[in-house]
Amino acid sequence: MMIRDKADKFMINLKNRLYLNELAKDNKGMGVVEVILIIVVLVGLAVIFKSKITSIVNTLFSKITSKVNTF
Repeated sequence: MMIRDKADKFMINLKNRLYLNELAKDNKGMGVVEVILIIVVLVGLAVIFKSKITSIVNTLFSKITSKVNTF
């Protein structure tokens, strides 16, 4: 009985290792996760620096408008 238990445990361990190896090879969703993380970081930075971004854009548009009016 003891040898059978060891053999069963060995087979279960072997199956688990093979399953984990297959999961490690399957990286289809990696690109999606990376893109989502990049988007989250960019949105977070935009929220943090919202006032700075707004002031820079307003300054640029005012300069563009003044240059266009001189033509």
